[in-house]
Amino acid sequence: MTVMSSPSRRGFIAGSAAAAGGLTIGFHIPFDALAQQKAAAPAPEINAWVVVKPDDTVVIRIARSEMGQGSLTGLAQLVAEELECNWSKVTTEYPTPGQNLARNRAWGNFSTGGSRGIRESHDYVRKGGAAARIMLVQAAAEQWKVPVSECVAANSIVTHKPTNRTISYGKVANAAAKLTPPTDVPLKDPKDWKVAGKPVKRLDTVEKLTGKQVYGVDLQLPGLLNAAIKDCPVFGGKVKSFDAAGAMKKPGVKKVVQVGDSAVAVVADTWWRAKTALDTMKIEWDEGPNAAVSSATIAAMLREGLDAKEAVAGNKVGDVEAAFASAAKKVTATYSYPFQNHATMEPMNATAKYTPELCEVWTPTQNGEAALAAAAEASGLPPAKCEVYKLHLGGGFGRRGAVHDWVRQAVAIAKEMPGTPVKLIWSREEDMTHGRYHPVTQCKMTASLNDKNEVTGLHMRISGQSIVAGIFPQNIRNGLDPVVFQGLNPPGPEASIGYSFPNLLIDHAMRNPHVPPGFWRGVNLNQNTIYLESFLDELAHETKTDPLEFRRKLMANHPKHLAVLNAAANRIEWSKPAPAGIFRGLAQCMGFGSYVAACAEVSVAKDGKIKVHRIVAATDPGHAVNPQQIEAQVEGSFVYGLTAAFYGECTVAKGRIEQENFDTYTMMRIDEMPKVETVIVPTGGFWGGVGEPTIAVAAPAVLNAIFAATGKRIRDLPLKNHDLKSA
Repeated sequence: MTVMSSPSRRGFIAGSAAAAGGLTIGFHIPFDALAQQKAAAPAPEINAWVVVKPDDTVVIRIARSEMGQGSLTGLAQLVAEELECNWSKVTTEYPTPGQNLARNRAWGNFSTGGSRGIRESHDYVRKGGAAARIMLVQAAAEQWKVPVSECVAANSIVTHKPTNRTISYGKVANAAAKLTPPTDVPLKDPKDWKVAGKPVKRLDTVEKLTGKQVYGVDLQLPGLLNAAIKDCPVFGGKVKSFDAAGAMKKPGVKKVVQVGDSAVAVVADTWWRAKTALDTMKIEWDEGPNAAVSSATIAAMLREGLDAKEAVAGNKVGDVEAAFASAAKKVTATYSYPFQNHATMEPMNATAKYTPELCEVWTPTQNGEAALAAAAEASGLPPAKCEVYKLHLGGGFGRRGAVHDWVRQAVAIAKEMPGTPVKLIWSREEDMTHGRYHPVTQCKMTASLNDKNEVTGLHMRISGQSIVAGIFPQNIRNGLDPVVFQGLNPPGPEASIGYSFPNLLIDHAMRNPHVPPGFWRGVNLNQNTIYLESFLDELAHETKTDPLEFRRKLMANHPKHLAVLNAAANRIEWSKPAPAGIFRGLAQCMGFGSYVAACAEVSVAKDGKIKVHRIVAATDPGHAVNPQQIEAQVEGSFVYGLTAAFYGECTVAKGRIEQENFDTYTMMRIDEMPKVETVIVPTGGFWGGVGEPTIAVAAPAVLNAIFAATGKRIRDLPLKNHDLKSA
């Protein structure tokens, strides 16, 4: 996609000035906004979502970000479905967050995370397509001077049924753009979909294959300079002093800049020259009070929380203490989950150009509005005098969503060189050691059993980090971070537990180390599913019950959870013996609006080498907008989830992250990946996400299979730290 320029800079600034003080990053999307300021919009814009060109090319505007997950194509399918346009002539473009602000948030929420891209915008984008279709049909009817009811649209053609006259969308687009948008916009029943719900090819593939796609690190602008940066290696530390004289003598170097309290940047004509000069600089750091923190001290802090009296309940049923007091047997196990890096292939980067009248930023971002807010804050200009141009992301996984530290840095550097575009690229080492990490937690699981080996009570104590406290502390209420309890909530539409216990207590002792947390793909659903599904497997074996049957008895009141578990078990033929030397494990959960389950087939050699041969996933997202893309997302999520299970661990020594590159932060290789089979069982009636939930069932399914193979329980990850050699 080429970089968009603002359609009218003067008009944008004037139109957005009144709204500048009210920039919010929220979820309310007024459909009425589609019609606002339409009179001022250039033809042939039919509405905020649809532009039809004279040659019948349809431009569908996508507010959410594309980072490989396919939302761009899925959202375009939904608009095109209601628009009844020719899919072969569909293209896409990003509106800018500045335009969104100027037009009273006509495109709604720009945030792309939490698997929300489609599930939280499907309604209003479909209405955008339907409204445009109605207006195009009306324009054709008025040109023919016939009743609208006699006209139908299909494949970008309007047909007058009584006479079979036809006219293309491109020929009536200008007239349609002048009409008043309809207020009552009915939507199709999904059973009647022709484009949505089908495995159409992605719209962003060709340019990626040909190399035409421009990512943030590729961007070139006239007069562009490049910047490299170093931040204090200890979170919370500061710059004490630095000597810029030597760096300024290096070839191509233009400027040395202190960025905030904790970083130093070098600006040069090429990035490599900037980095090379930066590497030669003597920087003295004030590492502050966190310089003595280690993985061991953090683990000790979390262990204390496992038995602390103070904790906040996220889900409570009955009286767990009474159940424990009358138990025939109690079973206890303690688990842990490490810090993990997002490790995007494309490191953090942004290009910024600052003048006292305007600050522009080009960057890959999961939330254009948050990037705009960051640019405004760093530049000191009102949002109406800032603009952000979104680029496709070379990986996001949550890192490029809530926190835009790299945008603030780029703008701060550009302010030192007004009128000159400066591209800041983090080195791989900077990217790996200054991320926002998957939160570190420990969990103590305790269950009570009666004399019939039935579970009478379950206590799940989570001790560890709160992402919300680290990023949005104002959203913590009475010590509760609701995100901590993903997958463990009471029955409901989001992240609910799939089992019923007569007595249940799930609580959280918040313990926040200095390493900053972030929303890492799958978030807290990942470790919560490992804790719960591994422990239930332990209980199944403790009671000498088949793990599938054990779960089924607890899932009678959770039919959707049970349905995906059964679907995965049926596909892998759980009821039949596994092939010789192969052992199975399973897991299920609900998160991001969808129900998922996995069954894994694993072998463990005598030398301890683990091989995942096959993993089956069943998913119920309610509606399947693009089945092929769902399969790709399931496969990709298993890459991410299995990478985390086998290798994902960030350790802390002397206050800093030790893993600086991919040689010490290992990724799953293609020869290690199992065969992945996806079973899609959409039941309709709700809209779930697909980018994240399946990650959560990868690790526990494999861990449970490893126990079946070896009799050894793995309660802390990654697997690379464990020796599974046979005696």
